[in-house]
Parts: sequence; C-alpha cells; structure tokens
Amino acid sequence: MREDDHVYLSLAEEQDDARWAFGTGFEDPLHGVDTSVPDGVDPAELAALCLGLGDDALIAAQRLAEWVTRAPELEEEVALANIGLDLLGQARLLLTRAGQVDGTGRSEDDLAYLRESDDFRNVRLVELPNGDFAFSVARLLVFSAHRLAVFERLAAGHADPVLRAVAAKGVKELTYHRQYAAEWVVRLGDGTDESHRRMQEGLDAVAPYIEELYRAADVRDEVGAVLAQVADAATLKLPAAESLEGDGRAGDHTPCLAPLLFEMQEVARALPGGQW
Repeated sequence: MREDDHVYLSLAEEQDDARWAFGTGFEDPLHGVDTSVPDGVDPAELAALCLGLGDDALIAAQRLAEWVTRAPELEEEVALANIGLDLLGQARLLLTRAGQVDGTGRSEDDLAYLRESDDFRNVRLVELPNGDFAFSVARLLVFSAHRLAVFERLAAGHADPVLRAVAAKGVKELTYHRQYAAEWVVRLGDGTDESHRRMQEGLDAVAPYIEELYRAADVRDEVGAVLAQVADAATLKLPAAESLEGDGRAGDHTPCLAPLLFEMQEVARALPGGQW
C-alpha cells in the first residue's frame, strides 16, 4: 500500500496546508484518480450527493467523539473513537469532492465550519443526542447498515470515479462498523432483563428516523433484512416503520443540530484562517 493511499498516514508530515478538522500534512488519498466530472454526470446532482453523505459522516463522527472519556469500557471508547475517525475521513473526502464540483471552490473546512445548521444536509438520525450506550449502538447499527448498502452500490456503479473510489474505501470500514454495532445489539438484547429493556428502548427511539434514510436510496429490502436478522438474534422486536415530517436533506433539522455545530465550529470561527 502506498502512503498516499491511506488518509491517516500523513498526519505528521510537514506541509503548508493547514486543515482544522484533519490536522496538517494530508496527502490526497485519491492520487491518480481523474477528478474531472465525467460526461453525462450533472455536477449539481453529484455535489448534492457528496454533500449529503459527507454531512452524515461528519455529524455522526462528532457524536461518536462525545463518547471519548464516557464509554462504559476503555476498549469500547477506543472502538467508538476509531469508528468516528473512519467517518471523519469519509467526510473529508466527500466534502472535498462536493466543493470541487459545485462551482464554489469551497474546501472541506469551509463546508464543515462555515455553514449554519439549515445549510447542512445530513439525515436527522445522526444529529440526535447520544442517549445511553444502547441507543448509540442501535443508531450505529441502522446508520452503518444503510450506509454500507449505499456505498456498495456507489462503488460498483457510479459514473464518477472519485465517488466510486471513496465508496470502495468506505465499504471496508462500514462492514466493521455494522458488525461492531450488531454484536453489541445482540449482546445487550439477549442479556439481562435490564440490558434487554434498554436495547429495546434504543431501537424504539431510533425507529422514527429510519424511513428518512430510504428516501434517497433504494436499499429498503436489503437494510430491512439486516435489521430483522439482528433483532431476531437479539430477541428484540423491530419497531414498525414510521415517517416523521421534515427532511434533513432539505435542511430540516431537529433542535439538536445547532448546539452540536456551535461546539464543533467554535474554535474555527473564533480564529478564522488560523493555522496550527
């Protein structure tokens, strides 16, 4: 594997380019991939797709980072932090691509730190507060199962070579994310009466936000089968599908997003253009 194929290996390299979210010294992990928009691809549609998927990953990563120092065990703290880092890497690549093709020339940092909450296009599931550990693993299961199905399709057949490459890299990461979450859902659901109760409550709380995930990608049957299989192994009841009003992809968000962004963006906004 070449060093420029891995998004994390160049963290310590000396470069003039300073990035708020990702430190300094990143080489392009898509080195050699043609970044021009292919014929027949609408740049606006490609930018919107990358922005939505990038925002999903960015906000999910921020919520996972909140578990650092608060997870029930050190091993789980490390696991959740690493999953968050995977998603942060996906966010960087996707937001960069969105800025390349939307005609604005915005960087990933511009998109991450200089937008207001109603300009974000993430699904509302990822912005909800963490709740207890059972809720967080229920959300991670739903989110990663859906995202994995979407990325597998993008990696196999999207016309944009950059998005295909990002998705192919993400498939490997998301496979682990889904497995990690599924194992915890089963462990808690098929555990003690208390862990079973909490795990069922976690699934029930996530359920109203599942339908929103299906609006942008036809993966309902595949994801539904995964969730049903895990719920059965965990002796849990998979809640009936609900559909809440509003759409995160259209900028409709819960009141939870603005405080999360305030905390995430505070330093970058206080020191605009700052470098480390």
